[in-house]
Amino acid sequence: MSKSEPFSDFHEISSKAWKQKIQYELQGEDYNKKLVWESPEGIKVKPFYNSEDLKSLELSELPKGNGWSIAQGIYAGNAKMANKKALDAIAKGAESIYFTIPSTEINIPELLYEIDLGKTYIHFNLQFLSFAFARSLLAATKNQHKKIFTNIDIIGHLARNGNWHYKLDQDHKILEEILNLNHDQTLGVDVALYGNAGANMVQQLAYALSHANEYLNHLNDHHKDKLKSAVMTFKVPIGGNYFFEIAKLRALRILFATLANEYGALEHCHIMATPTLRNKTLYDYNTNMLRTATECMSAILGEADTVLNTPYDAIYHKDNDFGERMARNQLLILKNESYFDKVNNAADGAYYIETITHQLSSKALELFKQIEAGGGFLVQLKEHLIQKKIKESATKEQQSFNRRDKILVGTNKYASRLDKMKDELELYPFVKTNTRKTLIEPILEKRLSEEWEQERLKTE
Repeated sequence: MSKSEPFSDFHEISSKAWKQKIQYELQGEDYNKKLVWESPEGIKVKPFYNSEDLKSLELSELPKGNGWSIAQGIYAGNAKMANKKALDAIAKGAESIYFTIPSTEINIPELLYEIDLGKTYIHFNLQFLSFAFARSLLAATKNQHKKIFTNIDIIGHLARNGNWHYKLDQDHKILEEILNLNHDQTLGVDVALYGNAGANMVQQLAYALSHANEYLNHLNDHHKDKLKSAVMTFKVPIGGNYFFEIAKLRALRILFATLANEYGALEHCHIMATPTLRNKTLYDYNTNMLRTATECMSAILGEADTVLNTPYDAIYHKDNDFGERMARNQLLILKNESYFDKVNNAADGAYYIETITHQLSSKALELFKQIEAGGGFLVQLKEHLIQKKIKESATKEQQSFNRRDKILVGTNKYASRLDKMKDELELYPFVKTNTRKTLIEPILEKRLSEEWEQERLKTE
């Protein structure tokens, strides 16, 4: 921009001048102790950023997005009922449906009856591994494969459940058969599991990258012809650190593009963002709507392709029209009233966000290299190193919550003793553990406020 009016009277101010002014105003107090804070990822955040912060960075230009779609999750235990619910959600503004399929008995044509696949993206969360089902699913949607995401993630299943669907060789054989169906949007990476278990942002990015690398290795060894067309889908949790979460999604795109380029693979990935479970609370549950609102904003500004909001009462209520309507309407307001769909890459050039994006990317890349040097993601899962690191991160965050350094309003600060929840519980809102034999230690999702809530329920 030229220094013509109205900016010609304003002089550029250096970082050094800003810092000197701040130190003067602090009247002797320590600048670093007073104004610089450190994130759980070890990133020191300054009180201000300017153009000088970007001079030493190699900024990666993010591709222009095609806009983001409003998704609604539906449990498809009954195909006819799930179809009716999906049609109603689409009529009320949903642009994408995320079907959780519990068994191979679900009839796909009945599930997708009258859904316009030319306009609506369909994501599947299959709770099993079946070549026959995948084949029938793709046969039923053969004219609209670009709108279908099957999200097969055998490694994510192992990490979550502690066992393969069958066993390692058989799971990989079935995955091989499914990939031979020539559907580009087959593979998924469930990053939400790691974030909801307590992994910090650098860990989430590094584990997402290393997890995806296992699949890229597989494609490189068995399906080189598909590398240029296969689209990887990342399901990513979004927390309450607003600007960091924007930077996290941007960093994920940069990191995956860098990794894919090494294989000569498609550098574009599909990101489905969804609010984290970590900070959702049982008491003062309406604050969950405030949390999901800002988390969805981070997802959109971070350039997610699909935003899957969660109802404010999802941790303790069964599916219900009101909770789902509120979750959907939050996204409708952001898109249609707040104009969050009008600008591509809105965060480009923002000094703070660009700097944090670079720092998250650099730290995640370093951790990724360490994992690969240690044998790769699967090896470190089997050696329980991934589980150990996530537990360490989760413990630090839990301690911060217990000390009230990390605040969840209505739970560990400003709690109302008038709130009663014992008679409201339709679902068990805490971690469930079943003693069983597993190949590896499963990674468990856990909310920060669980112990506090359990103690409080006892006193009602």
